[in-house]
Amino acid sequence: MLSNFDVQGASKTSDGIVEICGMCGIAGYSVGPESQVPRTLAAQALLAGIAERGADAVGYAHRSGNARVVVHKQRTGATELLEAIAVPGDAKQVLLHVRDHTKGHPSIEANNHPIRHGSVVGVHNGVIANEEELFERHGFERAHPEMTVDSEAIFALMEAHESKAKALEELRGAMATAWLDEREPTTLNLARGVARPLWIGRGRHEVFFASTRAALEVVEDTLRLGLLKREVAEGRVLRLVAGRVVAEERFRPDRTFREDSPLPAVRAPDEGATCLERLAVIAALA
Repeated sequence: MLSNFDVQGASKTSDGIVEICGMCGIAGYSVGPESQVPRTLAAQALLAGIAERGADAVGYAHRSGNARVVVHKQRTGATELLEAIAVPGDAKQVLLHVRDHTKGHPSIEANNHPIRHGSVVGVHNGVIANEEELFERHGFERAHPEMTVDSEAIFALMEAHESKAKALEELRGAMATAWLDEREPTTLNLARGVARPLWIGRGRHEVFFASTRAALEVVEDTLRLGLLKREVAEGRVLRLVAGRVVAEERFRPDRTFREDSPLPAVRAPDEGATCLERLAVIAALA
């Protein structure tokens, strides 16, 4: 399951190119009304699959029907949340995140993911280098006065521009992201810019996404479910509705950004190993 990673944490893309992709892990799913997937167990499997990517904070969000997005986050690793996750049986969309922070200290809860900005709730893996410029240019205000996390710029843009793909071209940095907009209750949005991985796995009535293919394989093993997996191309936005990809749009990400000291993808190996061990017990009892 970990064959796509070497000991330095370099992940291999579908093109065979090795890229260093550290900090944070994202995951989640969209399911249709016919789906029999157990919502909580699916979230636990995804969380266990990305747990190794960060331990500074962890969180998840879910939405059922037209209801407001519910967010839970805490300043721990995934092991402290795995068995406490509770997703309603009628949930249609879920977002998950583990954090290895760069900007925005995790002691301030608002900096941790999922992040809410207005009607938008989202998760992000990467670095946004021009967020202060964007806040000034557009006159955005922070959702919380103590927030400094760079990721908020993504969701402020999506809130202001109604999740239009072209608005992502204003961002400079590294990005794989997902968000829910409460003005669009049926849609889960995914986007991949540059320098961060993003994978999707399609079932009959479900679409799962995660930072790595390996996390989707954890879902397959846990739920005994076959998924058609593929890596999302850079400069793409996917719209998921009721367990289907209903649209795939292009945008032009800024390719000039370079990280001075890229971090390895595996930031919390003990979190990952412990979560997978606990998940096996949870699944056996389910």
